[in-house]
Amino acid sequence: MSSAEENPFGNAISSDDIIDTLSFFDGWEDRYKYIIDLGKELPAMDESKRSEVNLVKGCQSQVWIEHIQVDNRFWFEVDSDAFIVKGLLGVILAAYNGKTAVDIAAFDIEQYFDQLGLMRHLSPTRGNGLRAMVEKIRAFAA
Repeated sequence: MSSAEENPFGNAISSDDIIDTLSFFDGWEDRYKYIIDLGKELPAMDESKRSEVNLVKGCQSQVWIEHIQVDNRFWFEVDSDAFIVKGLLGVILAAYNGKTAVDIAAFDIEQYFDQLGLMRHLSPTRGNGLRAMVEKIRAFAA
């Protein structure tokens, strides 16, 4: 089993789990702390994988996404130089990690972000970066 497959996001932590947990918090300061904590649960990405090929274009921070495919399921290794972005990567992986191409294409990421209230609370550049991360994952699965 690869480190990507051992990632808790998409396995032990689902998109529904994140929606449920964020709904417990009253304010966005606590929600941001929770999202940052999610990023701390991401497995470390090997330095060699932080390459130009894996770099996501359109992000304010540096973001790397690599994928492997095992038995028609996509597994992702991710990293960023920003704590909040690592947390946002966890939010995305909860929806996409370990899923098939059909599952990835069918998942309504905009509705998921709406349920979380994310786009209303991110800067426009951070929101564009979040969409760039999603597009890179969808491109892998296409």
